[in-house]
Amino acid sequence: MSDPLTSELLALAQEAARRAGALLRDGRPADLAVAATKSSPIDVVTEMDIAAEKLITGFLAEHRPDDGFLGEEGSSVEGSSGVRWVVDPLDGTVNYLYGLPTWAVSIAAELDGETVVGVVAAPMRGETFHAVRGGGAYLGDQPLSCRPAPPLDQALVSTGFNYVTTVRTHQAEVAHRLIPQLRDIRRGGSAAVDLCDVAAGRLDGYYERGLHPWDLAAGDLIAREAGALTGGRPGDRPSNDLAIAASPGVFQPLQALLEEYGAWHD
Repeated sequence: MSDPLTSELLALAQEAARRAGALLRDGRPADLAVAATKSSPIDVVTEMDIAAEKLITGFLAEHRPDDGFLGEEGSSVEGSSGVRWVVDPLDGTVNYLYGLPTWAVSIAAELDGETVVGVVAAPMRGETFHAVRGGGAYLGDQPLSCRPAPPLDQALVSTGFNYVTTVRTHQAEVAHRLIPQLRDIRRGGSAAVDLCDVAAGRLDGYYERGLHPWDLAAGDLIAREAGALTGGRPGDRPSNDLAIAASPGVFQPLQALLEEYGAWHD
């Protein structure tokens, strides 16, 4: 059973994610992906991204004015309460641009530097995931558990690629070496959703280089509370260098291969 503060943070995160998800879903122009000029679709996505972050931070600040914020679109506020919100208002912007359903609103609450609440809402999939530290992970009201670990050569693993061509090229080389060792690789396009899919048993593992705190704060907690292991390079927490989440049994051999293949550098 969560304490009153954690319960409050969870309820606020869920409502903020619901509101931002509705804004993004209902506010997306139907012809966004085929707009006349090359710049206008990106501009619209950026505007929606910023609007969603403002909605989230405004709602949370109204209820908890002394909290801090770290957001993808520039919200960085030092708080005095010990609570900091880590917000990605639109994770999976390219999917959103193209009308693909795998994008999400990700909201995490940290208390004294430790993530205690995570919420990931994927409106086009009709799904909202959440977790409280020590309280398990859920999809709606259904408890989540990661998959029993298969042998690595039967593991389905997801990853992501950077927007910078040189970085993406090296990531493709790593994936090229990794594919023969696995069942297959997926590329979903949203780190937050991939982490939740590990939690839900839809993937055996996930890894990516170049993630920011707002990309993984909520999803990392959800994956861990569902029984997955998460980390980066051996002995490290997930970071910009490398983030990994996988079923126990898949995590260590996957991490070892990623270390050998240099997945943590460009």
